[in-house]
Amino acid sequence: MAILGPVERAMLQVQDHSLRPLTTAHLAQTMSLLALSNLELRDRVQAEIAANPALELLDDRVCPSCHRRLLAAAPCPACSARSAGENLVVYLSPRDSYRPSKAASMDETPPELEPAAPEDLPLHVLGQLAGQLRPEERPLAAFILAGLDEEGFLQDPPAILARSNRVSLDQIQHVLSLISHSDPPGLATEGPRQALLAQLDLLDAGDPLVGLARQLLEEHFAELGRREFERLAQTLGVSLPRVKQAASLIHDKLNPYPARAFWRSGRQSAPVDPNVYHSPDIQISTNPNGEDEALVVEIFAPLSGWLRVNPLFRQSLPEAEEGQSEAWTRHLERASLFVKCLQQRNNTMKRLMQSLIARQRHFICRGDRFLQPITRAGIAAEIGVHESTVSRAVAHKSVALPDGRIIPLTRFFDRSLSVRDRIKEIVGGEPQPLTDDEIAARLRKDGVRVARRTVAKYRAIEGILPARLRHAREAQPVPA
Repeated sequence: MAILGPVERAMLQVQDHSLRPLTTAHLAQTMSLLALSNLELRDRVQAEIAANPALELLDDRVCPSCHRRLLAAAPCPACSARSAGENLVVYLSPRDSYRPSKAASMDETPPELEPAAPEDLPLHVLGQLAGQLRPEERPLAAFILAGLDEEGFLQDPPAILARSNRVSLDQIQHVLSLISHSDPPGLATEGPRQALLAQLDLLDAGDPLVGLARQLLEEHFAELGRREFERLAQTLGVSLPRVKQAASLIHDKLNPYPARAFWRSGRQSAPVDPNVYHSPDIQISTNPNGEDEALVVEIFAPLSGWLRVNPLFRQSLPEAEEGQSEAWTRHLERASLFVKCLQQRNNTMKRLMQSLIARQRHFICRGDRFLQPITRAGIAAEIGVHESTVSRAVAHKSVALPDGRIIPLTRFFDRSLSVRDRIKEIVGGEPQPLTDDEIAARLRKDGVRVARRTVAKYRAIEGILPARLRHAREAQPVPA
């Protein structure tokens, strides 16, 4: 073995240090800004302006890329210009460019494309009960609604609520009854069985089928969950088809988790923050002339003004007193670093969207079926960054598509979306319930190779019952 001298050892040490990734302040802050959504980044920028006198935000509306002064409600003419033959334009724009023009009429916007105002569940319910609650009961109703869990159930029994609010149990029960019979029905109950019973109260009480369904829920809830219909028929002394009709009524018309109905999903485990999907970070639109499939991608900046280092602050540095000079220097360095990191974030988002749109153009224009399987590592290699940088860039971001949908940016990497869409189509058109093996065989005929377990997983994600349960539901006679 050769013995290395002091010069060789020094050269190896220098080479070793040069290969190590150094986490600089610039990189760390850029990564932290990259992981923020536009709403979060706006708060971060405003907090930085308030804390650092060397930063200033000019009210002039300028382009975030070239700092060209812009006319009101108009994108940058230089950055958003499309060259001849170019089918993709990606540019940065101030946040207010997404807002509709004041001159536009509400009648000109299709109802399905109008963004719904975000509203939380307590406000939704209190708005319905405003005329039914006495003034002293309104704070009590607000307290109860604020304490519901994510499924809409009480976390404390009524007796504890009465003691906590120093009111009678009868008053608590009265407010709980009003809440449980509002929309969505079944809220503020103690569990799925009570929620289903509250929803039954809103159906025709004179219908014998509703009475049988109530009896099943009150006396035989466990057997009903195990689908022991024959045993229930014998116990209750009714026909088997009648028990199945009552079970079908419960399954089709009632929701054991009432809060999920408010979020338009019976399978969603927790409500999604509505603000994310009403304030997109990126807008994708097609050519307004409709002559070709050119796409215009607008990446919104968090603020419409011009964030920069205050030049007067920099000019005043030589005149600073001896005790202030060091603090002012730190402010200038911090402000300069923040502006550079923000520009780096914008450049990374622009390169990321150029790569994503080029790969997923058919998905954007034609729908979920045409989503191409891509990975974060592949995109990272294409744009020359680390995979973790791409993961931060797509986190907490949402995209407005040309068809009006607002989806999370992570949807572009959902490798299962196309397959799940095919499975829904197969199940929707099946003459008789197909097993997971049969669905996998049909997918293989279309060139999609997935295992039976994968089909079962995707079927469960889409809320599709297994073949035997789908067959059992089809076999049930239609109630008279």
